[in-house]
Amino acid sequence: MTGVQLLVLAKAPVPGRVKTRLCPPYTAAQASRLAAAALDDTLDAVLATDVARRVLVLAGALDGVPAGLDVQPQRGEGLAERIAAAFDDAWAALPVPLLLVGMDTPQLTAAELGAAAGALLEPAVDAVLGAAADGGWWALGLRRPDPGLLLGVPMSTAHTGRVQLARLVGAGLRVHELPELVDVDTAADARRVAAAAPGSRFAALVDRFDTSVGAA
Repeated sequence: MTGVQLLVLAKAPVPGRVKTRLCPPYTAAQASRLAAAALDDTLDAVLATDVARRVLVLAGALDGVPAGLDVQPQRGEGLAERIAAAFDDAWAALPVPLLLVGMDTPQLTAAELGAAAGALLEPAVDAVLGAAADGGWWALGLRRPDPGLLLGVPMSTAHTGRVQLARLVGAGLRVHELPELVDVDTAADARRVAAAAPGSRFAALVDRFDTSVGAA
């Protein structure tokens, strides 16, 4: 077991509140089901990863949280604040290095998560960062939390990843960059991710919903 906490930042999949950029072509109900499937696939990978602690950092309420996950509520106003708080709260519970991912990369595997966690424990590494194809990031790992590494970084933009990397490097941290992944924002993203994870719940739903709406 590696001495890393693995955090998943997630929203409860409520129609009209999650994955709204998938609509159209999908309905709000379909988008919420895709979000739920993405979260379930992500949690499967997390539960299969050998780490010290697994934490679901949740906005809203979720029925049937799988055994093996601690649930930690999100707090803070903007996304940067909520991520910084997630690191701080998890560290308060267990002061070991932390790796945070979202619920938008259901193609993630336990092997990829294990490799990221292992990289974070390398002596010459202070942080890990996984860039997303849209310019954001899909994973951030820190040896110890520091809100100054996050607060003020513009989130959900085409340059979030570059700014975050610059913030880490500017703080003197040695950063290991993880492979780039596609995260799910649009229907085109959903189809790319589904193709990368053909056996996933997410891919099965994309296929079913595209059959009903007619994929562009």
